[in-house]
Parts: sequence; structure tokens; C-alpha cells
Amino acid sequence: MSTLLPPSMAGRRAATVRRMLCLVPGLFALASLGHGQDLSVIAQGQYLARAGDCVACHSNPGDKPFGGRRPMATPFGTLYSPNISSDPATGIGAWSSDEFYTMMHTGRTRSGELLYPAMPYAAYTKVTRADSDAIFAYLKSVPPVHQQNRDQDLRFPYNNRSLLTGWRTLYFKEGEYKPDPSKSSDWNRGAYLVEGLGHCSMCHTAINALGGSSESSAYQGGLIPMQEWYAPSLTSNREAGLGDWTIEDISDLLQAGVSKRGAVYGPMAEVVYNSLQYLSDADIHAMAVYLKDLPSTGETAAPTPAEAQDKLRLFPLGKKIYTVQCAMCHGTNGEGKGWDFPPLAGNQSIQMTSSVNPIRMVLNGGFPPGTTRNPRPYGMPPFAQELSDEEVAAVVTYIRTAWQNHGTAIEAKDVNALRSAPLN
Repeated sequence: MSTLLPPSMAGRRAATVRRMLCLVPGLFALASLGHGQDLSVIAQGQYLARAGDCVACHSNPGDKPFGGRRPMATPFGTLYSPNISSDPATGIGAWSSDEFYTMMHTGRTRSGELLYPAMPYAAYTKVTRADSDAIFAYLKSVPPVHQQNRDQDLRFPYNNRSLLTGWRTLYFKEGEYKPDPSKSSDWNRGAYLVEGLGHCSMCHTAINALGGSSESSAYQGGLIPMQEWYAPSLTSNREAGLGDWTIEDISDLLQAGVSKRGAVYGPMAEVVYNSLQYLSDADIHAMAVYLKDLPSTGETAAPTPAEAQDKLRLFPLGKKIYTVQCAMCHGTNGEGKGWDFPPLAGNQSIQMTSSVNPIRMVLNGGFPPGTTRNPRPYGMPPFAQELSDEEVAAVVTYIRTAWQNHGTAIEAKDVNALRSAPLN
């Protein structure tokens, strides 16, 4: 999960991805015929590839699925995803299942070259050999895309792959997932999906200056580099921790993209659209069981005296703007209206230490993903052109502090810093 509750809209680029991907299921079904593979294995591989959200990185918007070359901006330069279609010359059509498993398990290419960790092999190493083989069988069944891979465009010294040896020593632990015998089968299945194919920790754990993350801070939240979205902590009940959520509400959010507690926007909306909506009820339930059981850490600190003064200054203007612009949908007291209009009172994503997501939501608006369970999502209009930085700061301060919400005040400079942030 990348952004559990109201952040902003996925943006025009994400919409392009969605329009392109709406054609993919039919292509998948046709491609599985005539390749001599066990169709049940291919179907399982398709399911697992969706669980891993492979299409999101390996399909450039507007191009054929799995052809690669999608640019991914990082603090170190731009990476381009490789072609993983069945093309034998430019994709993985000439690979063996052993070579594919080695890549998934060890983070090394067919030639032995070290992969940059934008490929989540630190999570994929937990995937079983049987599941890796199924994914490979599926990818070998999709239509070939003859498209050469693009060279990575990283600054010196990050373009020196030998440096990855040190990174791997610090942040990579090779090995398949080992079930915890003290936990239930649901918990273990959920852990396998969340820790492995789902690679949820890549967003929900803060990334340091070396592009790595510490196990001690796993799932405690952090700003997603270059995207300017905050992936909330899944361990703090004051952020997106799920300790006081029901399994049903967690499952709804993961699979439908909306629940009685809130909705997903931004990067998490793409995850739900591309991946989670296709998972079985049993697997979504298992993920909910595991996520709900994450230990509680990292609670939010009390407001400082300066923040308390900012609240007193901005609260009246914020309340006025809320009454005019927001109350019709979200309720006079922030109670919301079912799945269509998320509640703001008691909403953790509104109250987090980081104010990035609610600011982006007010500035840019957005839609939850269209899913099978929520095919016609309601959206929120953008207010960037209508409200000044001071006015956005006021209304965000109001919703973060009204109705016994425990968030803190923000300033106009916080809003201004995000006006030009990327939409996706």
C-alpha cells in the first residue's frame, strides 16, 4: 500500500496507463493459447504477475505491455525498465526458467550483471521457485515486443554497478519466505504477499541517502522520492496503522480502493487498479490479517507552541472555506457519506505528521481507482486555481485540527512547495 487514505489524483500520466491497460486482459487471454504451456500454470502466472504489479513498471504508457523502457526518476538519475515480453532478441523469450528464477532470487541478470534495486528483488527473493516458474511461463506466453532496452541514465558515481555490491551487503538478504509456524495460515499467506510479490515496504519504509531502508524502520512510512507523495506508516495507528480497523474495512480498501474509512489516491490508486483489485477474496483477506497485525510504533508527537498559534490564526478562515467548498460532500462535521465521500473526522491520513497528502488532495483533487467493486468512483475537484496558498493552508489546517482531529497546523510555504509537484 502506497497511500492508504486521501492523497491526490493519479494524474494524466496514470490515466494514460489506465486507458492502455484496459485492453490488457483480452491480450493476456489470447496470448496464452498455442504456446505448448500448461494453461493452468499460465493462468496462475498471470495472477502472480498481477500480484507483483509487473505491468506498472515494465509497460511504458502508450506502448505494448511488457515492452519496457518506462522512465523512473530517482535521486540518482533516471532508470528505464527492461523489456520482459516474450521477444527472444530484446525480451526474455530466450531465457530459461532457471535464469529467470536467479534474477528474481538474487537480483542478477542473465549475464550475471547486478540489477539496480528499483527492481524490487529484495522482496522478490522471497518468492517460491514454483511461483517464479509460473510467472515466467506467463511472460513467455504474452505477445513479443521487439524493442531494445534503453541504457540507464544515472549520474556518476551511481552509474558504476560495482557499487551495488556494497548496497547489497547493507540492504539485501537473499532467501525465499519461510512461514512462521506460530502464526495462522492466513497470516503467513498475507506475509508472503505483502513482503514478497507486493513489495509494500518499498514505499512504506523511508528511503535513505543510499537508496536503502532499514529493517528497524520497516513500514513506518516515508516520502516517496521524486513523486512527492507520503506513504503513511502502517505501524502507527495515528497514520495508516490498521490496529483499530476491521478486516472488512482493510479488505475493501485494498480490493475496491474505497472503504468506510477512506479511499486511495495517487500511487496507491495505481497499485489497486493494476494489481490488488484482481486478487482473490482469500488473498486480500490474508493480506488484511497480516497488515492488521503489524506492531504499533512511531506515534505522532504533540503540537508545538508555534503550531498551536498557527492553528488559532488559520482556523477561522479554514472553517469558512470548508463550509463553502467541502461540507456539501464531506459533511458539516467531517462525517463523510459512505464510500463516495470519505470521512475527514478521525481520518488518520488527514492527521499524519506529514501534511503532504492532504495538501495535494486540496490542490489537485483526484479520483480513487475504477475497480470491479467500485466501477464508477466519485472524485474531488482541484482547488489549486481557486484558492491561494494561504487559503489552502487554512482549510487543510482546519480539517487536520477540527472534530478532535489531532493534526497540526501548516503554513502557506508548505502549500507553495507542492504546487508544482508531479501529479502521479
